[in-house]
Amino acid sequence: MTMVEISGLIKSFGSNRVLNGISLDVRQGEMLAMVGPDGAGKTALIRTICGLLSFESGSVKVLGHKVPKEMEEIKPHIGYLSQRFSLYGDLTVDENIEFFAEIHGVRDYRARRDELLDFTRMMPFRKRLAEKLSGGMKQKLALACTLVHTPQIIFLDEPTTGVDPVSRRDFWKILSRLLADGLTIFLTTPYMDEAERCSRVAMLNNGNILALDTPQNIKLLMGGKVMEVVCQDIKMAAKMISEVLGPVNVQAFGDRLNVMIPDGNILWPDLVKKLNSAGIDCNRWQEISPSLENVFVKLMK
Repeated sequence: MTMVEISGLIKSFGSNRVLNGISLDVRQGEMLAMVGPDGAGKTALIRTICGLLSFESGSVKVLGHKVPKEMEEIKPHIGYLSQRFSLYGDLTVDENIEFFAEIHGVRDYRARRDELLDFTRMMPFRKRLAEKLSGGMKQKLALACTLVHTPQIIFLDEPTTGVDPVSRRDFWKILSRLLADGLTIFLTTPYMDEAERCSRVAMLNNGNILALDTPQNIKLLMGGKVMEVVCQDIKMAAKMISEVLGPVNVQAFGDRLNVMIPDGNILWPDLVKKLNSAGIDCNRWQEISPSLENVFVKLMK
C-alpha cells in the first residue's frame, strides 16, 4: 500500500521556488529519509504533505486522500514532529501528553500515555516540567506526543539535530522498534549516517530530487573506485588530481581526499607518482567503499 503519493509538486515563497516538480511515494511500513543541505526544501516538503503549506501545482495524497481538500480525513492518521521543540515548557511530561491526547480526541489516554513513557524510557521524568528536560529528552517527549493517537504514518523533521550522541542513538532505537511494529516513517535529516539506516533515501537539493532509491543502489551511482588519500598539501593534491580526473571526482573531507576513479584505464599508481614527483608526499592511501555523502557531493557538483 502507498501511504503518500506526490506528483509534480511545485511550491514557492515569492519568487523563490523551493520545490521544483517533486514526485515520490512513501510505502507502507518503510522508513524513507529525505536528505539535503539547509534550504534544500526538506521542511517545506513535509509541511506541505501535512497540509500546513499551500502549493501552486501538482498533487499530494496521504492514505488515498487529497491534500489539502481532505485533511479532516487525514489528520487522525498522521503524526508530525516539527524541527523546533513545540511543546509547553510550563507543563509536565504527563501534562503535555495529556494535552495532545485531548487535542486528538483520545479519551482513555492513560494506558497509552504509560505505554509511551515506558517505551521512550521517560517514566522517571513524568512529573518534570518540559522546559527542564535535556534536548534528547525533549525530542523523546515530542515523539511520545506525536504517537499518542496511534497514527499510521509519522513525519519527523530533523528529529535529532542538536541532540547529543547518546540521546541520538536512543532515539534511533525507538524508531527501529516503531518500524518493526509496522509504523511508516518519513523523516528529514542532515546526517548521511542516519539515512544509511532507512529503507530508501531521497536526495534533495535546490528543490530537486537528485536520487531516490535504497542506500545500496544509490551508492552504485558512484561508479568506479573511491580512493581515500592522506597527504601534506591537500589543496595542491586536489588541484593536480582534478586536472586529470576533473573536479567532480575529487572531494575534500578534513585532512583527506576522496578521489573517484571512474575510468578503469586510469591507474591510481600513476597519479600517486605524479603527486610524489611534485613534492607532495602521498604514501597513505587506500580504497574505500563509497558513502552516501560521496554520491551526494558528486550529484550536487
